[in-house]
Amino acid sequence: MNLKNYRLKDYDFKLILFTLALSTIGVFAISSAMGEAGADNVKKQIGGIIVGSVFMIIASLIDYHFILKFWIPIYAFTIVILFFVIFGGETTNNAQRWFRIGSIRFQPSELSKLLLILFFASFIMKYKEKIGSFHLLLVCMGLFLVPFFLVYKQPDLSTSIVLIFIFASIMFAGGIKKRIILITLLVTVPLGAVFISYILNPDNEVLEEYQLKRIYGYLNPEDYPDIAYQQNNSITAIGSGMLEGKGYKNNEITSVKNSNFISEAETDFIFAVIGEEFGFRGSAVTIILLFLISLGCLSVGIRASDTAGAVICAGMGTFIGMQGFMNIGVATFLLPNTGIPLPFVSYGLTSLVTLYSGLGVVLNVRLQVKHSVNPLDDFTINFNGKGPY
Repeated sequence: MNLKNYRLKDYDFKLILFTLALSTIGVFAISSAMGEAGADNVKKQIGGIIVGSVFMIIASLIDYHFILKFWIPIYAFTIVILFFVIFGGETTNNAQRWFRIGSIRFQPSELSKLLLILFFASFIMKYKEKIGSFHLLLVCMGLFLVPFFLVYKQPDLSTSIVLIFIFASIMFAGGIKKRIILITLLVTVPLGAVFISYILNPDNEVLEEYQLKRIYGYLNPEDYPDIAYQQNNSITAIGSGMLEGKGYKNNEITSVKNSNFISEAETDFIFAVIGEEFGFRGSAVTIILLFLISLGCLSVGIRASDTAGAVICAGMGTFIGMQGFMNIGVATFLLPNTGIPLPFVSYGLTSLVTLYSGLGVVLNVRLQVKHSVNPLDDFTINFNGKGPY
């Protein structure tokens, strides 16, 4: 790490500012959602922001090419933590997604998003001359499907969907040929339609029963009131906030949150708390900040000095943007109910620290936009001296 290669004016302070502003909104929303009983969790969230910020600063000063040299250990570690959580993880609400470390729960699937972005950034850069071949596409798909399957089996459908979009953005940023994209779409779109038709069948073996019921509750909420009640209460809360909201930690008896009609208010439905207490203005600010952070990552990727940097930024931008869209989509009943945190806002230390760390790598890509350092044309660490070809 040579700090002389970096210039302070190249540091993307606005991206940090947007992130801290969004995290601050999250702290206030979590505090209101959990009340006095959740004071310790609010402190943990603030601690997560501090730790995440430290990780972000450290990552921003480490040449991302150095990190990418460890592509094989990164991939192996991803598989190991996802594999062991299935057998030794903690189960909550029909899902086995966590390890408990003292009083803190660690969710490997959240960390796997960042690790896979880093791995594929390195892998694609190493074999960038073959990115136009179906052979490389198939190899990448095979490498992706292993962690994807492990996440899906937890089961964690929402994270699985986010991983698909991250992988698609990675391949696009990696320079996959347009003809391959066209052929892939011609194949996957019809297959996707057939797949959706199949999973809506009660006898399908792809989705768990509770997942299928959530889809039915989304398509026919009147026929499945017990399934749709969370989202119905969420949109009621958001709508009741109107323009200015009911006020932070208000005591109104008409508050949906105060009446405990919103379950998982500090995580999956945190946007409902924001909508009710801060109104349309608070909701709009939250969405705009998410958009600016995601757009900021993509903007850095467009100007990145190499393919690896572009892939990292595209992956992180998609990670933040797609996950934010899905969380808000569930809270506003635009999407079927599926548990996924709102980036930088929902309570959850694994997600928070992972996002901050990923942004740190994006910031380092930004620092090297005009002053490329150590291009990833060759690896000093090569475990077998051979690639997959």
